[in-house]
Amino acid sequence: MNQTVAIDCPAEILLSLHMNAEGLGDLMKEETAIALFRQGRLSSGTAATWLGISRVTFLLRAMEAGAVLLEDSADDLARETSLLDDSS
Repeated sequence: MNQTVAIDCPAEILLSLHMNAEGLGDLMKEETAIALFRQGRLSSGTAATWLGISRVTFLLRAMEAGAVLLEDSADDLARETSLLDDSS
């Protein structure tokens, strides 16, 4: 079951960003998904599903936003590599 979250936003903010409410909502949703992923609170697959995009697309966007996908350990590399095999 989906839930809707309402956020008050002054019209001045939308005007200054040159966005409508839907565009700001989409931006906030993506930024939130990336932030929760970076914090380890949301998996990349769940975030991608929430945004309606592929996991690879989400991971590329998260990397562009500064997310670190792999630490410098063999365990992390093995875990992420195994996930790639499962997503095909």
